[in-house]
Amino acid sequence: QVQLVESGGGLVQPGGSLRLSCAASGSIFNIYDMGWYRQVPGKPRELVAAITSGRSTNYADSVKVRFTISRDNSKNTVYLQMNSLKPEDTAVYYCNLVDPIYGLEVWGQGTLVAVSS
Repeated sequence: QVQLVESGGGLVQPGGSLRLSCAASGSIFNIYDMGWYRQVPGKPRELVAAITSGRSTNYADSVKVRFTISRDNSKNTVYLQMNSLKPEDTAVYYCNLVDPIYGLEVWGQGTLVAVSS
């Protein structure tokens, strides 16, 4: 079974940057659609950014221009570069994988991003 391991979260000051990484096990990473979601207590999980196997990308309006999603298929890894961070970006960020062939969906364990002075 595919597993996702996230890293890169932490505490950062407003205006700062962080890069999240999500490494997937398995050998067919290139076919997966990948995404980053975030969740704060009491609110539903929301899509932040997504990238398809064909490298098409989609962003939430609140992060457009500031965040960039990318993937390195040779490393089975998807990244989320977050710039100009704001306190409202504080959340637990989750990596998501969708296998379009078998309909498999996998979530990472989550990594906390805290933006505060």
